[in-house]
Amino acid sequence: MDWEVIAPMVFAIVMTLTIGGVILLKPIANRIGHLLEAMAKERSQPQLGEEIRHIRDLLETTNARLALLEDRQDFTDALLQDPEKRKARLPGPEDTGGDR
Repeated sequence: MDWEVIAPMVFAIVMTLTIGGVILLKPIANRIGHLLEAMAKERSQPQLGEEIRHIRDLLETTNARLALLEDRQDFTDALLQDPEKRKARLPGPEDTGGDR
């Protein structure tokens, strides 16, 4: 056999198989890629949930401390008011409902 005839036939067969393989295997490779992405997201979700839970706990703690600070500020403001205004804000014996 002559190599001048065989070489182009081998080249044509290899190119046909390569192009056909790419055309057939590309959708399968895409599906496998999407599957791997979904698996990676699924693995990262529990960590994300833990981070959100931790941030929520920190915000609740900060909110509680801020509420306590507001109460203390209100108390300090009430103590620093003029005595006349303080007397007006304090309930008298008639306001408490007692029988004294």
